[in-house]
Amino acid sequence: MSSWHLAIIGGSGLYAIDGLADARWVDVESPWGAMSDAVLTGVLAGVPVAFLPRHGRGHAIPPHQLNVRANIDGLKRLGCTDILAVSAVGSLRQGMAPGDFAVASQFIDRTHGRPGTFFETGLVAHVPMADPTCPRLSGLATAAARSAGATVHEGACYIAINGPQFSTRAESRLYQAWGADIIGMTAMPEARLAREAELPYALVGMITDYDCWHEGGDVDVAQIMAVMAGNAARARAMVTALCASLPAARPASPIDTVLDAALITAPGAMDPAMRARNAAILARRLR
Repeated sequence: MSSWHLAIIGGSGLYAIDGLADARWVDVESPWGAMSDAVLTGVLAGVPVAFLPRHGRGHAIPPHQLNVRANIDGLKRLGCTDILAVSAVGSLRQGMAPGDFAVASQFIDRTHGRPGTFFETGLVAHVPMADPTCPRLSGLATAAARSAGATVHEGACYIAINGPQFSTRAESRLYQAWGADIIGMTAMPEARLAREAELPYALVGMITDYDCWHEGGDVDVAQIMAVMAGNAARARAMVTALCASLPAARPASPIDTVLDAALITAPGAMDPAMRARNAAILARRLR
């Protein structure tokens, strides 16, 4: 058993959380570069919380230029134990309507050119990604979203595209045929890096539109922004409800020790610079 320290990564539409006690913005230095912004730390319903606006305050960073390694590493350095990501997404299913929430259980990664691992030459690891989200945290987030009044769809498959452009109609229909349910631009490599950092990860998608497969034309940014306003209020209420629902003690998760069976490089063969760069992620293994 341990204590909870919940990281909230707020995507498009979620730029703040309500009711945070002892709130202060903290700058975190990472050897992977600059995080998207300072991190808002505090206590919510008795739970230590670290809130990171994924695109920065004012939404200045596009999805394909996010420094995801620095973001995840910085949250690990703050002592976070789990990550709840909240993101605006499009729907690829008629039954998942704008205004609904979808909790992801799988990902298809169509991004490219984004650094997607902490492990490079001199330090090799292969973490399992068959089930890329944490079922415990996903279940708790689902219940919290419903208590906040959201219609929630569980077990969604999220397809991550590179952006910043939206899909073509042919792509949108192809992604439907592949079995994707929701579409966004930020979950990858975020979920991969969270797993490498031994941080259980859950993603709640706030559905803003039907993407362009749907009869009625193209994705409309003005429409997205209008739906986003309502989604954000429910998302903030969800975060509060989630913190209030967490058990007093945090039971161990298999993800907490995933590197035990993933690190391949022998300690004596590890590159000292890579080892130092990954000090926060490897702290449990190498202490």
